[in-house]
Amino acid sequence: MARIDGDGFFTLVDRKNNLIITGGEKVYPSEVEAAIASHPSVRDVAVIGLPSEKWGESVHAVVILHQGKTMSADDVVRHLRPIIAGYKLPKSVDFIREEEMPRTATGKILHRILRERYQAAKKP
Repeated sequence: MARIDGDGFFTLVDRKNNLIITGGEKVYPSEVEAAIASHPSVRDVAVIGLPSEKWGESVHAVVILHQGKTMSADDVVRHLRPIIAGYKLPKSVDFIREEEMPRTATGKILHRILRERYQAAKKP
């Protein structure tokens, strides 16, 4: 997906299948990921949409921390509040180890696998 500015320049924002629609608002995971990744304790992050009865989808962050660093979900949200809009804030955050993050052979995060994993885990 892309945006076009007033000068006619295109900016790639994210893949369409990664787009999260929460409460009628569009959230591009790459924007939230970049904001979370700006914290010095964060090594890597993936943001996915999970089903929500109230919002349609909710923003969920999966975070890998640098070795020896600690953070809570509240720390992530506190870091993000001055950076991104409130509707883009993760409603939930999980912290995992590097080897738990699904990746392609070239190291790209497999968001589809994460969505499947967390949707299955959240079902009653």
